[in-house]
Amino acid sequence: MLEKLRPLRDCLLVQRIEDTEKKTTGGIYIPDAVKEDGPRLGEVLAVGPGRVTSEGKVIQMEIKKGDHIFFGKFSGTDAGKNLTILREEDVLGVIETQ
Repeated sequence: MLEKLRPLRDCLLVQRIEDTEKKTTGGIYIPDAVKEDGPRLGEVLAVGPGRVTSEGKVIQMEIKKGDHIFFGKFSGTDAGKNLTILREEDVLGVIETQ
């Protein structure tokens, strides 16, 4: 059912990407129990049409489907199956790939 979810306005449907790194750059292994749960990474699966101004004008989304984004730990709403729905303003950055 969530595969057919279409975000409204300035909302995004994001598949969270879990951080699988269990070792620091110094070679120390970090157990899951003490691992810091900070900002999250995700891939945008769907985007809404954009934000509507008070004059009724639609401002298109800057983020597009397929972008990999960085967002805050407490941002958005859990949509199950490792999915989150959040507003474009909750995105902290887009990860550029070359």
